[in-house]
Amino acid sequence: MPATPGNPGPRSVKGAIRRGRKFRQVLDGARAVFMADGYERGSMDEIARRAGVSKATLYSYFPDKRLLFEEVVRVECRRQADAAIELSDSAAPPEAVLRAAARRLIDFYLSSFGQAMHRICAAEAVRFPELGRHFYESGPKLARARIGAYLEGACAAGWLTIEDVALAADQFVELSKADLFARMSCGLAGTIGPGCVERVIEGAVATFLARYRAA
Repeated sequence: MPATPGNPGPRSVKGAIRRGRKFRQVLDGARAVFMADGYERGSMDEIARRAGVSKATLYSYFPDKRLLFEEVVRVECRRQADAAIELSDSAAPPEAVLRAAARRLIDFYLSSFGQAMHRICAAEAVRFPELGRHFYESGPKLARARIGAYLEGACAAGWLTIEDVALAADQFVELSKADLFARMSCGLAGTIGPGCVERVIEGAVATFLARYRAA
């Protein structure tokens, strides 16, 4: 809608959000509600209650729910990027590094945050078309890039022989999801025990090295 004397027109997210003493408190409350209930079911009343602020305070920081949801996702994606797998400087042999990488990948997508973001991305793809891209680029894409950087170093060290490092990194990530991701996507994460995780990790490492270990 164009701006008129009585209507200033659409505002940018940055322009609409006001920061204050309880800003972090509001975000924490909103994160808890959105991660549990999603965007549609998450109410501003419940967010205010969980944040321990009045609705007036909540709306003074975020005039509408959409802005609040977008800010929560932006902050969480940055947090995910900061916690992404750090492997590129590792000089350890592939068995140890890949085993640790598989565990980090599994821990992430089976975490409450990973499961919640998967549900939200699937449910809100139409309403928030950029949501899935932000989530992917700040987490899965970054993890693949760092695994790829390690693989390049392992090839240079003579441990591995890989022609397409980007494809190999993708293959390892997918091997690390075997069965577990399907169960999680179907709401069966509670059926996954430590033995299942160890089985997938060991299988992923063994299969990958059988294909790419240097002769």
